Amino acid sequence: MKENKFGKQGWTPERIGDLSGKTYVITGTTSGTGFEATQILLSKGAKVVMLNRNPKKAEHTINTLKQELGNAIDVLNIRMDLAEQTSVKKAAAEVLEKVESIEALICNAAIAQVPSRKLTVDNFESQLGVNHYGHFSLQAMLFPLIEKSKGRIVTVGSMGYNMGLKTIKFDDMNWDKDYGPNDAYSQSKLAQIMCIYELQDRLKKAGKTEVKAYACHPGSSNTNLINTSGSFLMKVIFNMMKISPLVQSAEKGAYPMLMCAIEEDLDQQCFYGPTGFSNFIGPVGAHKLEPHAKDKAVAERLWEVSEGVTGLKWNI
Repeated sequence: MKENKFGKQGWTPERIGDLSGKTYVITGTTSGTGFEATQILLSKGAKVVMLNRNPKKAEHTINTLKQELGNAIDVLNIRMDLAEQTSVKKAAAEVLEKVESIEALICNAAIAQVPSRKLTVDNFESQLGVNHYGHFSLQAMLFPLIEKSKGRIVTVGSMGYNMGLKTIKFDDMNWDKDYGPNDAYSQSKLAQIMCIYELQDRLKKAGKTEVKAYACHPGSSNTNLINTSGSFLMKVIFNMMKISPLVQSAEKGAYPMLMCAIEEDLDQQCFYGPTGFSNFIGPVGAHKLEPHAKDKAVAERLWEVSEGVTGLKWNI
């Protein structure tokens, strides 16, 4: 493993300067790593646009943030359900109406380990539909403003990309046969990560290198992700893990996405997250990405499929 460029302690938010006048858009901020990232950005003077599906939870989140940081914070919630393409497109249009720049779009929201196969209203397997297609459409629609802002797209992946199916199941992406919660989750996170590296290639080919795209993951963090969508057994296992040394705080889980959103001179080709045991915990920095996540032929086909099913062609 190569040496961490940020030293033994890895990257921490102490490296963030004043973010006044800068706007960050984040999905999934009512709890967990998304909430922690939002709080840190606001504490540094940034404007944050939160994208969440539950307005009541979002309102509670904003009240909590104001109690912590004061009423002067610049924070806005726009309702968006990643499981519905119509909702994603409506929310993206609202973002474009309400902000003048996007320094970084952080694609953080996710569902995981859905016990039985479910389809979204658009007939996508739920994990692929939410984690990948929802964010793919959001990125495509916000891309013109991100490009104008010389901004960044940050995808929060997962080590799950390497813990199940290690490719895209093009002949049955919706798992009409042989559905497994872990394989479907793995495919969804792999799809997200692959499309970031494919985006990098497309930006480079178009000479649009001022837009940066990064892939990262939170490691094993104390969040409600599994409790929200996992099976009873997965909930039991993960809640037992939470009290072990192999799980870190949600705040530390937010560090990789913040680093990718703000830190200068990061190598886009790297994959960022905790660098300790099994990349579950430890100092944040670059670490190994398995070759199957950069399979060019699969990534190109996935991009074309994603544009086709979402009806959105990227303006690159």
